[in-house]
Amino acid sequence: MRIIAGSAGGIVFEPAPEGVRPTMDRIRGAIFSSLGEVVPGARVLDLFAGTGALGIEALSRGAASATFVDREERCSQSIRRNLAKSRLSATVSTLDAFKFLDTQATPDGFDLIFADPPYSKQAGDADEATRLCMSKPLVETLSPMGIFILETFLKFRLPQDCGWRPLREKRAGETLFFLLRRMSG
Repeated sequence: MRIIAGSAGGIVFEPAPEGVRPTMDRIRGAIFSSLGEVVPGARVLDLFAGTGALGIEALSRGAASATFVDREERCSQSIRRNLAKSRLSATVSTLDAFKFLDTQATPDGFDLIFADPPYSKQAGDADEATRLCMSKPLVETLSPMGIFILETFLKFRLPQDCGWRPLREKRAGETLFFLLRRMSG
């Protein structure tokens, strides 16, 4: 995996920690192609950040700032190494994404929010994507014209009455990603 474009384009990411499913180059390319010119100057939040691939790609493409959140210290360390390797700076928080949203997110604090929660593929798996879509603090921390980018497993369906208006839904292999905007925005 590598940074696709921008000031750090071509730099190879550190290997992902064991058990982490990073967003592959092809999918990141499709996401950023869909975002177009909204990245430069954006304030970015990368939830369930893993290796930091999405937020680092945004920084490389001109985002003004980024905050990475992952509950695993080994992921936070991986993000810090990838930031150092790419000569980019950001805030890295080792905290559960929902706890971050409840305790540290501010109203209208971010213009782009990336989330790549663990996939819920089988009965009994935690459905973090649905929980995230229903999170009022998540809706409130996105600026009115901001975009929430949710990466999920192919069979995921956006819950009704979740506070998000779909701008785009795109399939990339076994991955589905949504570009969403606040209903009030």
